[in-house]
Amino acid sequence: VQLQASGGGLVQAGGSLRLSCVASGFPFNSKIMAWWRQAPGKQREFVALVNTGGGTNVADSVRGRFTISRDNAKNTVDLRMNDLKPEDTAVYYCNIYSSGSWGQGTLVTVSS
Repeated sequence: VQLQASGGGLVQAGGSLRLSCVASGFPFNSKIMAWWRQAPGKQREFVALVNTGGGTNVADSVRGRFTISRDNAKNTVDLRMNDLKPEDTAVYYCNIYSSGSWGQGTLVTVSS
């Protein structure tokens, strides 16, 4: 299993970023995919998931600002983040939901 996240960076509060995760080594179409994040000194927390049919669920803290989507033809899962806040600063990871498979994260830093 390989999960490669990209798209992180430094952005001002109120700005937007789009994260992308390229997956390989498993039947992507049949897996629920998710994004998580871990802020400095805090536990990793759930951000959003997308099921095999495209249905989504997002954490209350990001609802209305973040959108998750998947492209089964490209084996990718994206996280579009709008109206970013300093508290969104974290390393963001994608994974196969409810699995122990984690890829390399991508750092998002939101300045105030």
